[in-house]
Amino acid sequence: MPELDSTIVHHASYGAALPERDWVPAPRYLLRRDLLLSIFADLKPGHVLEMGCGAGALLNDLARRGFSALGVDFSQSARDLANAMNVGNGRIHIASSTEAEQEESFDYLCAFEVLEHIEDDLGTLRDWTRYLKPNGTLIISVPAHPERWNPADEWAGHYRRYRRDGLTEMVTSAGYEVTDVQCYGFPLANIMERMAGGIYARQSAAREREALDQTQRTEESGADRKLLTKLWPFYSLPPMTLAMRLAWKLQRMSIRSDRGIGYIVTARKV
Repeated sequence: MPELDSTIVHHASYGAALPERDWVPAPRYLLRRDLLLSIFADLKPGHVLEMGCGAGALLNDLARRGFSALGVDFSQSARDLANAMNVGNGRIHIASSTEAEQEESFDYLCAFEVLEHIEDDLGTLRDWTRYLKPNGTLIISVPAHPERWNPADEWAGHYRRYRRDGLTEMVTSAGYEVTDVQCYGFPLANIMERMAGGIYARQSAAREREALDQTQRTEESGADRKLLTKLWPFYSLPPMTLAMRLAWKLQRMSIRSDRGIGYIVTARKV
């Protein structure tokens, strides 16, 4: 096996991280990851296309579980991180587009916290469908509840948050049969989202951030973990890991409600 980059840290509970490159898994990501890995545990290993793969940490998880994948991201900084995260891993490839890919060549199509960054979300989802094999599986996640719009959405370059009914209607209109909807994050992410509002408001108002357009904010949102990296030595310790495990258990008790901060949709191409 090729030697892995020494900058990669493999946390027993959190997965891959690149603290030396200022990317570590955020608590919200870890809550989402817990449910996504549970979903993938019930699926047969196959070929995955992840749109907007960001730093590629989930691809690292999937490769360890026998999946192969193409991660696509138009952000150069995200691709640099994803390549570093998966260096020497022949199961994972990173690209800036799907132009070289054949239609109906993937078993799974994923997009996690991506559609809210795209103005024409329905049109984009319909276009992505062509890469998925007949009866292939779509797995997406998006932020929930438009009434909870906050400075973090502005900071990240979001166009919207979603309601359950509107989300399932969009997925159905794009050519899928929805098989499951989970609401993730409650209660930890709800608390953190409220607490972080002031921080994101100040960052968004900063001169260098205020000058960024929607696309530039989107490009930076998946790769900017500088603040969390400073906290990594604290929340990666065993006591905080145990606290996160408790948060995962609490989250699983409410996935059928609408109490969390985001939705995970699983659907079948029809």
